[in-house]
Order: sequence, then structure tokens, then C-alpha cells
Amino acid sequence: MTATTTERAIEIRVGPEDFTLQAEYDALCASNTDDGAVVCFVGRVRDLNDGDAVQRLHLEHYPGMTEAVLTRLADQATERWPLNRIRIIHRVGDLHPADQIVFVGVSSPHRQAAFDGASFLMDCLKTEAPFWKKETGPDGTSRWLDARQSDETLAKRWT
Repeated sequence: MTATTTERAIEIRVGPEDFTLQAEYDALCASNTDDGAVVCFVGRVRDLNDGDAVQRLHLEHYPGMTEAVLTRLADQATERWPLNRIRIIHRVGDLHPADQIVFVGVSSPHRQAAFDGASFLMDCLKTEAPFWKKETGPDGTSRWLDARQSDETLAKRWT
């Protein structure tokens, strides 16, 4: 029997392009027989936020800085847990209800490490990565969204 040694791999993508869950899962598993756990999270645009209808969500970011923050978070995750592969995708531009916004996927030899690593990445991404969101309702009224206290509370559990 031949054992495969998994090299740690981190991929970060920020842009307007959509992603396919199956393709991202396959990339986490490609040539990787050491990891017994893969955890994937997909965030989508809601059609209702704080009681208001949402017709469009516009996301902006700070190019270069956003990717650097996401890479730093991925590095921190690999220092805390035995994660061999990490993929983070965040879309920007105009999105509509049910569109995918974010993908966080990790692989690890152990399920709890995979769950914790994925939760850490998502919680910290929401509070540390420089993204700005503007919602537009059916009447054309737009508003920039503030950070949520609930996201801050979730992120604090990792400090």
C-alpha cells in the first residue's frame, strides 16, 4: 500500500466570478488521501435582511489588502489545527438573492479540526477582511451595511 503525503495548500480568490461547490470540493480532495475530513461552507445572498427586502447586494473590497488578510487568516488556521488544504473564495460586485457570496473549505486528517478551522476562517473573515456591502431594495433605495455585533461575538471566541 502506498501512502500519499499531503502538502499544505492554500488558495485565496477574490473577484466577481461564481464558483461550483463540486469543483471546490474536488480540489480539496485531489491527490489527498491523508485527510479524512473535508468541511465546506457556502454563504448566499438573502432576499430579506433586518426585515427589509433585498433586490441586490453590491460588494466592494480593497484589492491586495483583502487577499493578504485572507491569507493571514488561513496561515493562522494552519498554525492552530492540522489543516492541509484551505480554499477561500469571496465574490465582489453585484449579486442577487440566492447568489453565492463566499466559499470556505478545509481538509484535515480529523473532523473536529476541519469543523473548527472552517468556523474560525468564516468568523474571522466576517470581522477582519476589508469588504463593504451595500444592499438595494425593490424600490431602489440603497444602504451600506454596518458590521454586526453577532459576527464580532463569534470571532471573539477564537481569541
